Amino acid sequence: MISRVEAFLARYPIAAAVAYGAVVVLLVAVTVDTIVQVLQRREAAAAAAEILSQIELHDAAREPAVRADLGAPLGSPFLEGTTVSVAGAALLQRVTAATKKVNGNTLSSQVDLQGREAKSGFIMATSSFEIDSTQLQPLLYDLEAGMPFLFVDELVVQASTGSTQSGKLRVLLGVSGQRRSSK
Repeated sequence: MISRVEAFLARYPIAAAVAYGAVVVLLVAVTVDTIVQVLQRREAAAAAAEILSQIELHDAAREPAVRADLGAPLGSPFLEGTTVSVAGAALLQRVTAATKKVNGNTLSSQVDLQGREAKSGFIMATSSFEIDSTQLQPLLYDLEAGMPFLFVDELVVQASTGSTQSGKLRVLLGVSGQRRSSK
């Protein structure tokens, strides 16, 4: 087949030149079309980015007024962190800070990154601490009503046995929060 084409083009050199010219024109047309498409997509992406920045600026300006009206807590409802470990550390930090806020004494804490709900993005933490009996309800309210959204999964309360710590409770608290899924 190739020998027939070569023989035909050798017999008619004008046809060979026309075929060569047609292939060159076709390749130039495809290249120009591809460059035009890339430039159009680039312009569309720039326009979309500009619209997104305008929307974000509009939402940022409007957001505090809406939140002030609703009385909703500020912050993200999800545990923040680039990795599961960092999000788990943020969860422990939130629980420890809430415990210190009500003058509690944290005895131990741990994060469960492999829990039964880990696949759905939930991270669980367990904390053991001592707290005054009148401060348990404010602590639980702070954890459940604040941001990020935390859920009390386990609560075991035991009165301290020592005579010097009257009114103190020993608490085992299990909480969980959902991590923002990565995009």
